[in-house]
Order: sequence, then C-alpha cells, then structure tokens
Amino acid sequence: MGCALVVCTLFAQRPFRQFPTWENYRLPLPPDWNEPAEWTFARLMYPTTSIRLDWQSEYRRGYDWREGATNWTIDYPRSDRHLASALRRLTRIHTRSVEQPINLDGDDDDVFNYPWLYAVEVGHWELTDPQIVKFREYLLRGGFFMCDDFHAANEWEVFLYTMQKVFPDRPIVDIPDKDAIFHTVFDLDDRYQIPGAQFLTSGKIYEKNEREGSPAHWRGVYDDYGRLMVAICHNMDLGDSWENADDPHYPEKFSALGIRIGIDYVIYAMTH
Repeated sequence: MGCALVVCTLFAQRPFRQFPTWENYRLPLPPDWNEPAEWTFARLMYPTTSIRLDWQSEYRRGYDWREGATNWTIDYPRSDRHLASALRRLTRIHTRSVEQPINLDGDDDDVFNYPWLYAVEVGHWELTDPQIVKFREYLLRGGFFMCDDFHAANEWEVFLYTMQKVFPDRPIVDIPDKDAIFHTVFDLDDRYQIPGAQFLTSGKIYEKNEREGSPAHWRGVYDDYGRLMVAICHNMDLGDSWENADDPHYPEKFSALGIRIGIDYVIYAMTH
C-alpha cells in the first residue's frame, strides 16, 4: 500500500518547467533532472504587490508573474540547485537535482506534494484570497514554509499584510535558540547576519539602511502542537548565499552558514 501511495504521488506532481528568470539565468539541465526523488526544492510563485516600494516595484511592472521573470524568480534557479546539491553531498536524502515552481492558483494542488516550500523577496508579494486559503491549508496539513531575502520596515509591512491574512490569529514570534529547527543536523546557536551579493560592492551586511542597522531576525509561526510552520528570515539573504556558493568573491563564511541553515530547515520540515 505504501509503495502504491508513493507512485500515485509522483504521478500527481506537475511536470517540471523552467521559467524565465529575473537575472536571465539559462542554466543547462542536469542529466538526471527527470529522476524522481525523496525531496525537491519547491519554490513559491506569487503575484507582486501593487505597492510602489523601490526600483524593483517599477522594473518588472506589467509582467505576468505566472510566466516568470518577476520577484519570485530572483536567485532562481541557481540558488535552488546549489542547495539541492548541498543536500545531496551533506545528507543521505535522495534529492532531485532541479527545483519545482509552485502555483497556488485554481485546482492545482501540486503544493501538497512537497513538505518544504520556499519563497524569496516576500517584501514584494501579495497573495490573492484563494491563494491564501490554499496556503493556509498546506501549512495546517503539515507543510513547512521558509521565506527569505526581504529587508527593513517597509518590506516587513508588505510581508505582514499577506501573512496576517493567512493566520490572523497566530502571532509571529522570535524562534528560540534552543528550538529543534536550529539543531536537526547542525547546531546553529552562533548565527550571524547573511548578506546578499550587494555586500561585494557596498561592504554592508544589511541591505536597507535604517537607524538600528537592519539586524537579522529569525522569526516564525507555530501550530497548536508546537511545530514551526513558517520560518521567516528577515534582513538577510540566504538565497544569495546559496546562489553564490561557487563564487570566489563571495565570502565562504556566509555561504557556509546559509547552507547549514537551509539543511536544518529542510530536515526539520521532513521530520516534524
């Protein structure tokens, strides 16, 4: 029976598709791209907010997010495949070599095939009401959501606008250092702020300058049983740390920590 369920799940997954990207990556497909696996990097597709926050808000205005090349594709697919490669090398999880973009619209229930879901640049997202319903169901049914690469107060407010619709009655709290999510594979009590590639030119750890220096925040949302459903990485850019893990100019210490965090989060999602 168990094998039959696995086969049915695999056939229910949507076919792989590589979308146009923000950074115009045209990566060749790995030779094993079509092999099924235990874990796949699932990346959330989302509509971009209509709020005019910054240059990004104007740069791709008018693009159809369902066809890629908008905020959800930043760092994609390079960061996705680098983290997948790290999981292959550092754990025993059978990991698919390519990512899976996830659209929450309509009757498409592909999201329920993946225990771990990631979104980048959530300071620029705005889920629709039907997407929020499905997203909430995904999380309450045991799914895990990690979001990353958004900065300062204005992007936090945009993120919060959607997140409070998802869970109006659940608080966002700081994740304690002793939480299991920081100790599944690597012990991560000594975490530090991880900057994006902008660090190479600006020399600044934070991306948007505020009076307090925009410190890193490790926050989350828990379910009724103490399971972390949502892990929020604010004022940091783990996606860039994965994306640039093979760039000799990007400091190794940032990619090393970013990959360890990603692995801990993935293992937590698969075991809690």
